[in-house]
Amino acid sequence: MNTQTKNQSMKELMWDIIVDISWANISTKYFGKSRSWLSQKMNGIDGNGLPTEFTEDEKEKMKFALNDLADRIKACADNL
Repeated sequence: MNTQTKNQSMKELMWDIIVDISWANISTKYFGKSRSWLSQKMNGIDGNGLPTEFTEDEKEKMKFALNDLADRIKACADNL
């Protein structure tokens, strides 16, 4: 992760697409977690009000999820 993005939350990094994605589905399909878990990770604050962030493994899973979703959207568009 470069220096510019290192200090930004995951939510800030994905602001451009944040309202267009079903985060609840991503949370369950790719992480096997609840929507509240992903929301807490995205906002950087856990259920107890303490700071939290994505682990390196979770960042890789998010990257995979977004790429998979992008590929699926592209395939749907190509079939129109």
